[in-house]
Amino acid sequence: MPAGFPDFRLGSVLATSFTATLTERRGDAVERIPTPQRLVDWLAVNGLTVESCTTAQLELARELRESIHAAATAAAVREALPASAVQIINDRSIRGRAAAVLTPEGTRRWQLGPASCVEDALGVIAADAIGIIAGERDGKLALCASPTCRAAFFDTSQSRTRKWCDMNTCGNRQKKARFNANQRKSPRSTA
Repeated sequence: MPAGFPDFRLGSVLATSFTATLTERRGDAVERIPTPQRLVDWLAVNGLTVESCTTAQLELARELRESIHAAATAAAVREALPASAVQIINDRSIRGRAAAVLTPEGTRRWQLGPASCVEDALGVIAADAIGIIAGERDGKLALCASPTCRAAFFDTSQSRTRKWCDMNTCGNRQKKARFNANQRKSPRSTA
């Protein structure tokens, strides 16, 4: 990763990993794709390699990201999906050109053609979001328990009771805050 940019938060679910390119949404927000090249980098890390990205394509990506976040958040709290978010997700899905391919391990993955562009990669991300939000995958949409994060994530744990979008960041931060608060409350012994 190039110096000077925050690391990507990568998960096993493409659509919610994409929404994690903006973190700490209710705190000091961290934009993880601040430039068109960073979007190209993120797409490549996720197996969606494209040659280049324009500023306009970056804006399309961010619009899709926020639409997925809005729809996933609504689904997680069992509210009506925002019509504008649904429209953007559907538009990006329809416009993308990619193929579902079967891997030797028997799993499905998406493959872009050699002349693919950002819109094709966004179509894959939108299709993944549709599958998750529509309940077609085994798991549950949830919101991160961190008050500064509140990211939508896809919980595939056996009990479906995961609290954090990422244990290494939000979970550890919250546990550390609780520990420090408990340390301040408990009287110190002087022996």
